[in-house]
Amino acid sequence: MQSSNSKNLRWYGVITLFVIVAISYVDRINIAVLITDKAFLDHVGIAAGDRVRQGFLATAFMLGYGVSAFVLTPFCSALFGVRRSLVYGLVLWGVVTWASPLFHSYGLLLASRILLGVSEGPLFSLASAYIKAHFRSDENGKPNAFVNMGTGLGLAVGYPLVGYLLTQFAWDTSFHVLGVMNIALGIPLVLAFVRMPPAHADGAKPSSFGEAMARVGGIVRGALHTRHLFLITLLTSAALAYLWGSSNWLPTYLREARGFSLREMGWLASLPQYATVLAVFVGGVLIDKVGRERVPFIFMGASAGVALSVLMAINARDPYAAACCLVAANFFWGLQSPAIPSTVQYCSRPEHTASAFGVTNGAGSLVAGFMPVLMGGVISAVSHGSAASASAGSAVSSAASASGFFAGFALLIGTQVVVFACGLLLWWRDRARSVEAVSGSQLS
Repeated sequence: MQSSNSKNLRWYGVITLFVIVAISYVDRINIAVLITDKAFLDHVGIAAGDRVRQGFLATAFMLGYGVSAFVLTPFCSALFGVRRSLVYGLVLWGVVTWASPLFHSYGLLLASRILLGVSEGPLFSLASAYIKAHFRSDENGKPNAFVNMGTGLGLAVGYPLVGYLLTQFAWDTSFHVLGVMNIALGIPLVLAFVRMPPAHADGAKPSSFGEAMARVGGIVRGALHTRHLFLITLLTSAALAYLWGSSNWLPTYLREARGFSLREMGWLASLPQYATVLAVFVGGVLIDKVGRERVPFIFMGASAGVALSVLMAINARDPYAAACCLVAANFFWGLQSPAIPSTVQYCSRPEHTASAFGVTNGAGSLVAGFMPVLMGGVISAVSHGSAASASAGSAVSSAASASGFFAGFALLIGTQVVVFACGLLLWWRDRARSVEAVSGSQLS
């Protein structure tokens, strides 16, 4: 039985993971704000109207992130453990972020985004392993929620922070500030507060390469036997597709489709993220209150709320009403966020949790990573089509750009249809499993 002191100490680790997730998300959306700046676009050779290449900067990060989460997580879990893996990751992504302005071409910037994704890939899997080791399945809702609140807080702080740095200094300042922050803030916190229980020894080194590969292979095989693995991965893909599609294009949408200034864009883009922070906490409390068998209803209800809110945002005439609808959409998305790691932890064995989450989060990130470039393609195609069918003029051009963004954001509704269907199937399968277990016990 855990002492009161050790129960308190485990929460210091959760708070540390929350902070690290927050600063990692500031890194991720830095580009989303910078693509509104002409000097940055000129530096890397991207045209202001080239939405596909702009979107692919986010996609490149997600490709590196997804492959890393899937491939590197078992090695991190088997060879280094949670604590050392976090330290190594923070060093790498801090250096990559700081050095990004040194790349003077689009191709080199893409390479740096891929490398940043690789360094951040195992983060959520390692956090999930920490929570699994310290919290029972009937009490993991709140720690999962708290860690996932870092997602919303990082986006909420990131948009106005990068916007402020962009208005006050040269565009490369944001890279330098974030690079230093990763190392100076993240590493001391990990060294001070992230500790694994003795039964989950942090990175006992294998005696040979063969033993190392055998250990990794065992973890991967165990992860692939996680219940409902494909269904959870599909749900994660759709949920992340919404997050990455909306967060990548939100600043540009607010400026070009709704006519807000750069200063207004910063704080308006942060409001949906604060809604996410609040909703993730509420979602974590709900998970512990409603019981394990009702968690799929959170996916179903929240996805319906997201889809309806985005539909209202697209059709709203008033720009502030549209912004409020997007705040509501992010609130509903936040409700479903902590239910994903909680479901993975429930369906996997403790020693395979990090790798199981690596599979779902990695594969989900790879699929979701194409959402920004897909939205960029739709935005460009519809904008050009609308402009070509109308007469010339700045007002017409603005309307064509807005129609493109409305079409791009409509894709986000489709992601939530997938989340709803997966939630329904998870509920049906767990219900059938429970009925079968009850029948079996009665027969015996």
